[in-house]
Amino acid sequence: MHRKTCHRQRLVCGLILLFCLYSGLVNAHAVVTDYSLKIEEVNAGKPVQVKLNFNSSIELGLSQVFLVRTGDVEETLKVRTGQEPGVVFINMPALDAGEYALHYKIFAADGHITEDIIHFTVQP
Repeated sequence: MHRKTCHRQRLVCGLILLFCLYSGLVNAHAVVTDYSLKIEEVNAGKPVQVKLNFNSSIELGLSQVFLVRTGDVEETLKVRTGQEPGVVFINMPALDAGEYALHYKIFAADGHITEDIIHFTVQP
């Protein structure tokens, strides 16, 4: 009877350990928690600075942000970090009215890469 109890305890401990490791991996990626394009309108003909907030620190030297134009034409944009960890500023050029996207590949300080796209509209 004692062996069964020890075996069950080891099994439960192992499952708890696996769950903890898995949840740590899930939360390790840099995820956008907020961005200025949700709040501020982008108007045609004016350069704009976009702010992205991530849930972790970013390795800017290994990260890239692209402006995606009609026809999936990508243009690399200049990016700089903010005062707070996880804040990134992107300098966008003056754009014509239309549909665009920001395609980012962000390297988190913990070594994980996050890639995603944010769609936005430039108003006339």
